[in-house]
Amino acid sequence: MKLAEGPVLTSGGMDDPLLPKLLKAINRATSIEISVSFIQQSGLNLLFDSLCDALERNASIAIITSDYLHITDPVALRHLMILQSRGAQTKIFTCQAQQSFHMKTYIFVKQELDSTQTGSAYIGSNNISKTALTYAFEWCLRHDLVENQHPNEFDYIREQFSAIFNHPQAIDLNIQFINDYAEQRKKVKPPLVIVNEVEPEDIAPNFAQQEALNALTQTRVEQLSKGLVVLATGMGKTWLAAFDVQQFNAKKVLFVAHREEILLQAERTFKSLLPMLVSGHFNASSKVLDADVVFASIQTLGKQKYLNEVKPDYFDYVIVDEFHHAGASSYQALLNHFTPKFLLGLTATPERTDQADILSLCDNNLVYEKNIVDGIELGILVPFRYQGINDETVDYRDLPWRNGKFDPKALEFKFATQKRAKHIFGHWQSYKQQRTLAFCVSKAHADFMATWFKTQGINAVSVHSDSQVKRGEALSLLAMGKIEVIFSVDLFNEGTDLPSIDTILILRPTESKILFLQQLGRGLRTSPDTNKTYVSVIDFIGNHISFLNRPMALLQTSDAKKTLKELDAPKLHPDCVINIDPQLIDFWRQLKLDYTKADEQYRLLRDNLGHRPTATEFFRSDYAWNKITKQFGSWFELVLSQEQDESENKQIANLAPYLSFLSQGIEKASMSKCFKAILLEAFIELDGLNQPPTIEAVCVKSWHIFKRYPKLWVQDVKADLQTIDANSPKWKTYWLNNPITFLCKQDKADPQPWFVVKNGQLQANIEINSSDISLLSMAIRELTELLLARYSERQKSKNLAINNEQDNVVSFTKTANTKDSVQLNFYPDLKIACGHFKTGTDDNHELLKLSNTYSKLDPTIYFIAPASGNSMNGGKNPIHDGDLLLLERVTAINAGSITGKIMAIEIQDDAGDNQYLLRKVSKLPNGQYQLNAHNLDYAPMIANESMVTFARLKQVLSADDIVR
Repeated sequence: MKLAEGPVLTSGGMDDPLLPKLLKAINRATSIEISVSFIQQSGLNLLFDSLCDALERNASIAIITSDYLHITDPVALRHLMILQSRGAQTKIFTCQAQQSFHMKTYIFVKQELDSTQTGSAYIGSNNISKTALTYAFEWCLRHDLVENQHPNEFDYIREQFSAIFNHPQAIDLNIQFINDYAEQRKKVKPPLVIVNEVEPEDIAPNFAQQEALNALTQTRVEQLSKGLVVLATGMGKTWLAAFDVQQFNAKKVLFVAHREEILLQAERTFKSLLPMLVSGHFNASSKVLDADVVFASIQTLGKQKYLNEVKPDYFDYVIVDEFHHAGASSYQALLNHFTPKFLLGLTATPERTDQADILSLCDNNLVYEKNIVDGIELGILVPFRYQGINDETVDYRDLPWRNGKFDPKALEFKFATQKRAKHIFGHWQSYKQQRTLAFCVSKAHADFMATWFKTQGINAVSVHSDSQVKRGEALSLLAMGKIEVIFSVDLFNEGTDLPSIDTILILRPTESKILFLQQLGRGLRTSPDTNKTYVSVIDFIGNHISFLNRPMALLQTSDAKKTLKELDAPKLHPDCVINIDPQLIDFWRQLKLDYTKADEQYRLLRDNLGHRPTATEFFRSDYAWNKITKQFGSWFELVLSQEQDESENKQIANLAPYLSFLSQGIEKASMSKCFKAILLEAFIELDGLNQPPTIEAVCVKSWHIFKRYPKLWVQDVKADLQTIDANSPKWKTYWLNNPITFLCKQDKADPQPWFVVKNGQLQANIEINSSDISLLSMAIRELTELLLARYSERQKSKNLAINNEQDNVVSFTKTANTKDSVQLNFYPDLKIACGHFKTGTDDNHELLKLSNTYSKLDPTIYFIAPASGNSMNGGKNPIHDGDLLLLERVTAINAGSITGKIMAIEIQDDAGDNQYLLRKVSKLPNGQYQLNAHNLDYAPMIANESMVTFARLKQVLSADDIVR
């Protein structure tokens, strides 16, 4: 393809701008030489991505500008330094007094494999500014170097560029020069009107960012050293990180991500807000650590050999972007290695289930969260109008489906058809606006769709790693309205700012809500240039359960059943629309999913997340954990039942010999404090299965891990030990006598103790195949994160449980009370049994008004339920079948003693349903609890680990207590 074509004169204006011609040449040239008087950030932004793409394919780039009249933008110079760090040569011509610099030259050369050279040189009046490149009337002549033509004139142009580029007054761009120049420029107040520019306003956080900054300040006041911030795509996560680095006054910052474009965008953000900080890169080609801000690829820095070269406390502030990827082993290694003063995780993860696993990596500290709806309400994002179109040309039930994904080859075969393209085109014409980004399933699919749209007279392009039109060029052309549709595969999911896009066309299944919302988020940003008022989302939905993740993501729900109910009358921002073909909704409803079965819930969650759910993710999905035990025995027994035939997770089958150890030794470990979870985390971080650590090492490591959880530290560690350091003998004695000793005890139900201390080392007391160590370590870590998540959750709404290990399942809604009366929740189906345990539910409730005698009762703690049975029908205060019981929910505040009290006890049956019983509690000399009936016909019961005391009987209500 030629570097240039058409008339040699570019006349400018909206009809003939220079920008598209420059982008085309940049994306095809092997050598790029640019000399301009002035560079403005507005203009460099239009060329930056394409210049980066050129550097990636090893094109040579030389750029020179000047300090003439101090018009060149210092921020633009700092961004040129980013190009310089990636291989470009960048210089500035330092003008002497009364000396001007007016060149505007863009030279492009393409070196063919056969040594043939072609080229184009644009010489005219266009500086690098948005005005000059897009709509100003600027004339520019092009001189071409073509085959079989004498190169004298073209060579002379390049010689003159070389002369000015190597002039004594042309110096290499450097940080010190830019800092000095920026200070001088403030005093000079340059005549920016010459280039139709104005000084940009100071950058300030938006409303959500300011709230998040306040929350981050507060979390550090509470001495928390890690935190997760969830901001929907388009709300400015990277800017937030830069603002917080600024308010934290961090000196050494590490910014980690998994894609180069995310790191590049982050560096540009930091250069704009914090210009004095020197940046460096740690990736496959560069290993810079002595910069103020290091932008690191997780694929490189996450390797143990590189981590070993950096001290754990080298950085005082660490940022991990797109934190929903942090479950990967490379992230785990990095997070375990570094001990900064503060670590910030950033993600646009939509809701609680998807956050579950990553939240544990931030010490279960969710600092701040704003979703898409919040962003729209705040005016940071534009509303969406979502059209869920029935993808009627494809029967998805016939397509191979494994582990939450369709077979990509099968999809490509079904998608690249004239029939489907025609179906798509018709709906696109009905709902499109001006600028469309379409997501395809493969490169061939994207090429097919672009070609088909072109035959319909639509200016469309296909953009992927092998396409002729590159990403930067395509986005600029789309923003300018020169093309109407970009068909892409996976280049625009993360780390790309596309404010001008007003139509999203989704032509492929998405593996998870995260991916779907990332695609939707490409169009949610506001666009001052186009003044768009909403984004139109045209989504083609197939007859398959996996597509239900679309409305679940839009409605911010984690329950499929609830989602289908809400679709009848979705609660949205008034300017948002969700319109899904009724046939699709009927199809989903006819599936009749069984939400009571753990395996069904597991598959739904796996399909929703796009990967095997971890134990913590499943726990956060609100499925009753005891049902897993009832139905499968343990977490990894459920996992093995679902994953052993899946190729991606086939190695999980190697856990089979260790299921008893994982279940009894880890998952079901009794914990009245968080100590065992902290100990197990330390054991795994020390690679304990591979090399058993010494007791001293375990104690020290446990201390450091414990300090990551300051709230748990203050809550669980004895006050007189909270000020000692990790190497204190007191700490070693305390830790050895508590979790280490108890972890190594043999429970009655166990065939052996699961951990032992031998030769001063803590060891797992099982035979382990050396090839299984990595897998088993992963499994222990997963269950340890579950233990901490469950424990942290309990501390938020603590109940006094006999085994101190279960959660209260009855929910309570606050109701109004007055001076004369109080309204309490009455649960008619809860059925507190007076006999044997009886199944009950809190699904239904109504309000009962009590007389003024009860006006001071707290409706969030007190509730009413009916007695059922006769076991308490005896003694001085008999309780009869059908009596209304006033009960006080047990909380951390009002726990008190249970001995001698009449308590409501809860268990779960084999199906996982809740059952309730009312008995008087006494404590036996051997420490066991006994549950006694008032009616002597009912024998006492010994409490076991499955029982929970969740409420205390206050009194039996009479008819006079109820206000009718």
